[in-house]
Order: sequence, then C-alpha cells, then structure tokens
Amino acid sequence: MQSEWRYSGIMTTPSDRKPSPAEQATLFALPPADEPRPTAPGGVGRPRLRRANRQQIVYRALPLDALLAEDHTARTVWAYVEGLDLEALYQAIGSVHGGSGRAATDPRILLALWLYATVEGVGSARALDRLCRDHLAYQWIAGDVPMNYHTLADFRTDHLALLDGLLTRSVATLMAEDLVDLNRVAQDGMRVRASAGAASFRRRPTLDEALAQAQAHVEALRAEVEDDPAAADRRQKGARQRAARERVERVQAALGRLPELEAKKKPDEVDRARCSTTDPEATVMKMADGGFRPAYNVQFATDVDSQVIVGVEVITSGSDAGQMSVMVEQIRRRTGEVPQGRSTMRTL
Repeated sequence: MQSEWRYSGIMTTPSDRKPSPAEQATLFALPPADEPRPTAPGGVGRPRLRRANRQQIVYRALPLDALLAEDHTARTVWAYVEGLDLEALYQAIGSVHGGSGRAATDPRILLALWLYATVEGVGSARALDRLCRDHLAYQWIAGDVPMNYHTLADFRTDHLALLDGLLTRSVATLMAEDLVDLNRVAQDGMRVRASAGAASFRRRPTLDEALAQAQAHVEALRAEVEDDPAAADRRQKGARQRAARERVERVQAALGRLPELEAKKKPDEVDRARCSTTDPEATVMKMADGGFRPAYNVQFATDVDSQVIVGVEVITSGSDAGQMSVMVEQIRRRTGEVPQGRSTMRTL
C-alpha cells in the first residue's frame, strides 16, 4: 500500500513523481491567467509595497534599558532617587532572606514612580498603574516589577511624613545650589478623582445604622472564633474580622467628618449632608469636564523660574480660595524663607 503525507496542503509521495499543477498548492491566491495585470497611471506595473502589519508577533532581543533615550527625564529621576537615604523604608520591610513571606517591592521603584508621575502631572494611583503597563518611561522605572494601584496608593499614604521630609530636604538642597530662589511662587490646585464611588455617600441616619450593623458583625465573628476555634481556617476568619473592623473604622470616620460637611450646608439643608463610607475624606467636587465626582484638591506651589515644586497640600474643599496663606506658611516652615516677589494663585 502506498503511503501519503500531507503538510500545509501539499501532497507528497515516496516516489519521485512531480506533483501536477492541480496538486501544487500556493502560498497566496494567484489571479486567473487570462486576467490582465493592474497597472498604475502611465502604463507601468502596480507598485510593490511593504505594508504595515501590527498583528504579527515578533521577539525583539533588546533589553528594556535600550528602549529609553539616554537623556530621558525618567533616568534623571531614577539617578536622583538612588542618591537618597531610604534606610527607614528598608527597615520597615518584614520580608527578609531566610524568612517567610513574599518579596517586597523596592521602595526606590515606588518613590521614583511617584516622583516622575508628579513631574508629569499625574496624581492618581489608578492612572499611574495604567501608565506602568502602557508607557515606556514608567515601565523602565518599574524594571518589569509587577505593579498595581493598591501598592502605589498604600506607599503614598503610609509614608507621608517621610515623603514630606524628602521634599523639604530636596528643596533645601536646590536652594543651597542657587537653583531655587523663591523670588516668585505660583500656586494652583488640581482635582484628583477619589477611589470612592458616588453610591458610597450616606446621610447621618444611614451611617448610624451602618455603624450598628458593622459593630454587630464584628462581635458575631469574635464570638464565633471563641466558641469554636476549629470551625474554619484561622487565616480566613482573621481576614473576615479584619475587614469587619476596617468597615467599622471607616463608618466612624465618616460620622466624625459629617459635622464639617453639615456646617457647609444651609440651615434647611443640614440633613442632606452626606459622607462616603469608602473614603470618608473625599468630597464631591466639580471636575474640569463640568461633572461632579468624589475627589481631592491637590495644591501645588512651584518656583516660577526653576519650575521646582516647593510645596504640596491636599485639601477636601473644591475651592482654591484661602489656600495661599496656608501654602506660604508651609514654604516658610520647609525652607525658612518666604517668596520675596509677587505670589500668584490661579484657580481651575
């Protein structure tokens, strides 16, 4: 019996017989022999082109470092962060060689990402997370270390004092080198979308009810563990208890901030004041596109000549009014000086 092999539509046999034209497959469809070939104006043949193919998967043998220009700002930011003393951040890491736990993200990477994002005008952890996936400069700083917005947001909120001190020392160093003179300082506010959803805002009666439910849930979980410790996995129950305690703390924080929001309402609208149970500090503000969403108002003070940020403040008010005196005091506290020229503040 004569055997046959088939591959890519071409039939071959062990014999030396040459396939007939009907058996010979082609890689591309050919036009009929009697069909005239298309010609371009002037009677010449149709141009042969190399067209863009953006779906082809290719492997490029290039390191990430070779894709970023040598004079890129991201390299300058990284070089600056490498020169900082971050020993306090490293000492706070619980995962060590020889012990248990997943390896922690290098604090230098997180600090460099936030510093470069600030330079580029990015203040949202979610936006920074997207840039780490889509933008080459942020990918270069991360160096293939996985990122998520929780890690980025927690780093910024957990080390406020350290980051504030770094800003102070950085500005002082620049002033010592006569790179910043604080002759003129401009202040502006930028509204940053909060992680709280619009549906998380509750009025006082609903917050009181939510607090009672959360406290009852915590007590029930505690009693369940005490009565039957082997009822379920200890780690799972610990996570449930922690989540319940955090919800109680958030609701208590919302109730604590509610008087501030009520004071801003008219006397006949006090009962309409609402606060978020997800992010109690967030306030519904009018954004740049005209819509209203939960957000924060980040105030930046910048030296006009050098474009160096010399002051940062996060407020919960949607208005920039009355913030200049607060910022001037912050600059004086950081540097020991106040702007000598005319200070300006622009509102969005």
